[in-house]
Amino acid sequence: MTSGTLVAQITDYANRADPYPLYAELRGTPVRREDDGSYLVSTYYEVRSLANDPRLSNDTGNRPAGYARPGQPAPESGLPPSFIFTDPPVHDRLRDTINRPFGPPHSPRFLDGLRGELAKTVTELLDAFEGKDQVDIVEDFSYPLPVTAICRVLGVPREDEPRFHVWADALASSIDPHSGEDGGPEKAQRARQDMGAYLIDLIETKRRHPGPGILSALAPDMTPADLEATAVLLLVAGHETTVNAISNTTLTLLRHPDLLQRFQKEPELAVPLIEEVLRYEPPVQFVPWTTALADIDIAGTTIPKGSPVWLMLAAANRDPKRFQDPDRFDPDRKDNEHLGFYTGIHYCFGAPLARIELHLAVPELFRRVKFSGLLEDPPPYRANAVLRGPRHLPVAIEGLTA
Repeated sequence: MTSGTLVAQITDYANRADPYPLYAELRGTPVRREDDGSYLVSTYYEVRSLANDPRLSNDTGNRPAGYARPGQPAPESGLPPSFIFTDPPVHDRLRDTINRPFGPPHSPRFLDGLRGELAKTVTELLDAFEGKDQVDIVEDFSYPLPVTAICRVLGVPREDEPRFHVWADALASSIDPHSGEDGGPEKAQRARQDMGAYLIDLIETKRRHPGPGILSALAPDMTPADLEATAVLLLVAGHETTVNAISNTTLTLLRHPDLLQRFQKEPELAVPLIEEVLRYEPPVQFVPWTTALADIDIAGTTIPKGSPVWLMLAAANRDPKRFQDPDRFDPDRKDNEHLGFYTGIHYCFGAPLARIELHLAVPELFRRVKFSGLLEDPPPYRANAVLRGPRHLPVAIEGLTA
């Protein structure tokens, strides 16, 4: 198998259900040059090193001509990129501004104040399982909870969710490096324009009539273009990855009935169990948009200046040089410093919110629902190779406790 065909297989939908044998093969060459001149980095210490290296740029504008630029708005749109696609000092200024109303140290109680409403949402979603003998965990549980959360965080009316569901899907697919094969960039650009128009109106309303949510808090401190770009990013990324995390946790536990029974008896296992899922089945599989700003020597290879670099997080999370028996799901794993939420200055902005949602949703789901088993294994997966998770997760259930 050549290097060129290996990356093609990793992104091929036929391997979406189980890409891990391909990642194992990829780790045989920790820094692998592809036929198009891009470099795939797949081992833990090398991925972690580069993710913290200022010589690696997240600004896809630094990509050489002819390479895909995931997440970059079309030049004619006149819009700035979202802050995850910027480098310091722009990145640091934007992220610091956005963090002020979102969490510590400026707003230490904001996220914690969401717990009551989110716990109520979990209860209502599970109550709706009553009388059913099968449900789709994605559609009926792991999608609506994060959408409710991110709407509450931003101050977006929850009743407007149907309007941005289609936009969010199209925008999320645009970070897939092969999305151009099915007209993805055109769909994403239309979605970006439609969502942008919606958010511009909402932001202007928030400027005139401030209300709950961070859009109102940010409106005086950010330009309209930067705030719109930020709102698009948070609205999409703020729920897409958490949907995957909840769905992947459910799927993993149903595939490990012995651990599920233990979890139901030991609810305190939730913290290490969820962290192990983030290692074992991370919601973001790889970061394909970074670029070398200088020649970088790593693992006996020189990545030339200007080369696109893919950081293969899911491969690194199963590196046997870092994690013992890495293909085994083990919630008792010690020193589990996984890359499920990335690392460095681009560490997932929404990780604290995602953890709150996971710790409210997962224990309650398995406390209240008596599962009979999976109706499809493997389930149908999303087309997106980067944001990997089930598109649907149909399960049989026998009942619901109070």
